[in-house]
Amino acid sequence: MKLFLSGLMLCAAISPVAAQAGTATPVNRPNHFNHSNGFNHINQRQHNEQARIQQGVHNRELTRRETGRLQAEQAKIRVDERFARKGKFTPAERFRIEREQQKASRDIYQQKHDGQDRNR
Repeated sequence: MKLFLSGLMLCAAISPVAAQAGTATPVNRPNHFNHSNGFNHINQRQHNEQARIQQGVHNRELTRRETGRLQAEQAKIRVDERFARKGKFTPAERFRIEREQQKASRDIYQQKHDGQDRNR
């Protein structure tokens, strides 16, 4: 009988702890689809890429031609985003734009580190 009661008391003591452990606590993850159908993340990334290009120009890591190509690539992404805003922004469209941004980011890195620089 003592064993039964002590087991019952143990279960009663553990139940609230187990119930709390089972509840999901909110994780602080960026919600890219909040308030504007996913464009917050895309816009922030566009801003960051533009800053990286300007920093490359300022430090003379990019030639005029490289800068022009990278700016054109960013302009194409902005046009694609604008068209996506007019319709329903699907996950496939978001994936496509993010893939374009990943390629643009790689291009910026490669151009900044390719050893060419502006004539001084």
